[in-house]
Amino acid sequence: MLNLAKKILVAIDGSPQSDKAAQEAVRLAAGNPSRFKSTIYAMLVLPNTPNPTFADFIPKGPVTQTKEWEELRQRVFYIVEKDARDMEIPLEVRIAYGDPADELIACAKKEEIDVIVIGSSGKGFLKRNIQGSVSYKVVKNAPCSVYIVKG
Repeated sequence: MLNLAKKILVAIDGSPQSDKAAQEAVRLAAGNPSRFKSTIYAMLVLPNTPNPTFADFIPKGPVTQTKEWEELRQRVFYIVEKDARDMEIPLEVRIAYGDPADELIACAKKEEIDVIVIGSSGKGFLKRNIQGSVSYKVVKNAPCSVYIVKG
């Protein structure tokens, strides 16, 4: 069996489910016995920044341009950065704005990702049907395999 390097995209949002997904992504990458290293793309999708109105004298910039951003970034990506570093797995951190499912799918297509690892929130039937499910939308539209990690 030919085991070449895999490109693994993991959805990160700072929740316990995404931390568990990050651990699974690192485990998948580390489990590749090939001499070619797999790469993990850790992606955080933030909501679109609101458009300023005439009432905004000083429009607010994206969260990534605030003083608190570096501390927040370290907390959100802590697990995946630590685990990837410990296992010597190459890691690329990505930040996007928009709908999480759409951005994950677009990244998977652009980077030719082999597998997307995403946590499941376990919202329940009613809430999932009203709000929708990021993991369901990714599974339905992804160009590659999707690994859903239950929280």
